[in-house]
Amino acid sequence: MKSAESTVFSPTRRRMAMALPLLGCVSWASAAPVSRAPQRASRALMGTQVDIVADGEAGSVLRRAIDKAYAEMARLEALFSRYQPDSAVSRISRAAGIQPVAVPAEVMAVLKTAQQMFRLSDGAFDITVGSLKGWSFEAGQHTVPPAGLVARQRQLVDARRLVLNESAGTAYLTRHDMALDLGGIAKLPILEAGMRVLRQQGVSNALINGGGDVLVVGQLQGRPWRVGLRDPRAPERLLGALSVQGQAVVASSGDYERYFFAAGKREHHILDPRTGYPTVGVHGVSLLARDVAQVNGLGAAMMVQGAKAGQALVARQPGVDALVVAGDGGAWYSAGMAVALGRGAG
Repeated sequence: MKSAESTVFSPTRRRMAMALPLLGCVSWASAAPVSRAPQRASRALMGTQVDIVADGEAGSVLRRAIDKAYAEMARLEALFSRYQPDSAVSRISRAAGIQPVAVPAEVMAVLKTAQQMFRLSDGAFDITVGSLKGWSFEAGQHTVPPAGLVARQRQLVDARRLVLNESAGTAYLTRHDMALDLGGIAKLPILEAGMRVLRQQGVSNALINGGGDVLVVGQLQGRPWRVGLRDPRAPERLLGALSVQGQAVVASSGDYERYFFAAGKREHHILDPRTGYPTVGVHGVSLLARDVAQVNGLGAAMMVQGAKAGQALVARQPGVDALVVAGDGGAWYSAGMAVALGRGAG
């Protein structure tokens, strides 16, 4: 996902994600009654496929919980999708330079998080990158905008021009033609809301995978969940696998998910707000933490900042471990990630 990923919740298609749940490593055959077998479901949401695996309760309980989790995630998607004209995000962008817009509490929370990441990353993460409207990464609509258009639209990219009034519950973009793109920061909170519903319904063991962002709680049939990390240079190959249990999130960003070639150059969907063009220097980032709040937007910021600055940024985040695959082919592992993958520190 980019500083704010270009095209938020676009028409769904299966993407090659850096984090991959390895559900096949646990036998689905069990001595437990069939009614207690894990339940699995997949639905199209947020421009990708969202998978849920739930375990530990009667099948009817799990199925009802899964349905409610999908309903909550779909409700939130409708608030954040810029493809839906009545969404809060669309209304904010349409009112740019005109007037503040009332937004739901869920949207305000994500906008506040985006502003915090903007400051933390020294501007590398910027949701007003949605103002770069000339780019298109949709199948059949690949577009590289003219340099002059990029330069003009780049002048509209500045998260400091997003004014939030928490007491009034409003958001305002102060310049006409500015636009928001929350693709790099809305998906994880939506997945987290789905997990919260599962837990409220009494599900203590579950995994949600949304396009390579993986949230887990508990275990799968008494064993840790397994999440493989793809090599962004060769996505059919794994760099290793994480064993996670309890509460954990594995978040990924990369230049290999949505891209095309133009004039022999690879153009991908993670745009650098400082240049108006796709990021360079990092192929992919995988992050491991306990909570979504620790990593939301961080991978995209690291893609923009580059390998060295990205390493320094993650080092300032307590409880977060990372794998960074650089453009020169080198891979860097934080100490905790190296241990989790059984490797020496990179």
